[in-house]
Amino acid sequence: MNERIGITLGDAAGIGPELVVKAFQHQEIREKATWIVAGDRAVLERAEAITGKHLNVTFIQDIHDAKTKAGTIYFIEVATLGDESYKLGELSPDAGKAAGECLKYLIRIAKEGVISSIMYAPLNKEALHRGGHEFKDELHFFATLFGVTTGFSEINKMDDLWVTRVTSHVSLKEVSDLVTKEKVAWTIRFANETLEKAGYSNPRIAVAALNPHAGDGGMLGQEEIEVIQPEVDRAKSEGLNIRGAYPADTLFVRRKKDPFDCLVAMYHDQAQTGMKLLGFNKGVTISGGLPVPLTTPAHGTAFDIAGKGEADEGATIEALKMAVQL
Repeated sequence: MNERIGITLGDAAGIGPELVVKAFQHQEIREKATWIVAGDRAVLERAEAITGKHLNVTFIQDIHDAKTKAGTIYFIEVATLGDESYKLGELSPDAGKAAGECLKYLIRIAKEGVISSIMYAPLNKEALHRGGHEFKDELHFFATLFGVTTGFSEINKMDDLWVTRVTSHVSLKEVSDLVTKEKVAWTIRFANETLEKAGYSNPRIAVAALNPHAGDGGMLGQEEIEVIQPEVDRAKSEGLNIRGAYPADTLFVRRKKDPFDCLVAMYHDQAQTGMKLLGFNKGVTISGGLPVPLTTPAHGTAFDIAGKGEADEGATIEALKMAVQL
């Protein structure tokens, strides 16, 4: 199948534009789909100059001129930026505004059926906020644009390991109150359904405990006894291939002897720290439960190296592959 996939260059002040140019130098990636890039032509040209690489694109003014042809990269100009409106490596509200407008455009044409998924290069949340796109995080931004109020979540992939979380972008002091039976149950099933859609049969799911030592029988907290373990047992009784709740500090070590496909963590850093240690240049973040999948490299805009041509395109390549696969 030859899908049409939407692409953004991400935040113009970060490494996103460089990553897109570098990733599409790989012919095997380019040939996987028909690609539609929404962005600023001047930002693209700047990224070409930084990387010393040319990106062969077909410029169009009307999205309906984008014919389905594997290996073709169309470029449509959306949300142009003046050269003086942002500087590489510095937070820019103008760059944040433009990045958000490009995403809005791609989501609009996705709703019209023009594209079947989206890969967006790294964003900066503060720049987006200061650029007028006020939302809890990008996942809620996407859900709002699609008109979706429930049933969506974020999941990450690193090589053959998938990770999702019961809570995500919240303060640590809020986590315990948000780890409820309903949320644990929903996240377990979301993980199972997402992996099934990605081609897994009977995916192996491991669930993390919340407290140190999985609560030490209640001495270090009751969440495992009252909330997490009952939902793990319930899912197991329904036929899911699930185990836990395991102490979080040994989960990634445990996987070597007791393999699993997906980890359900209780909070952000419980999962992300281990994943990023496994390979920062390969991780992909997926927004699941929306009408079309959205993928992005799991790393950020890396303002410290923007413009130096040093950015590793590995995670962008994986995000492009996942956009096609899903």
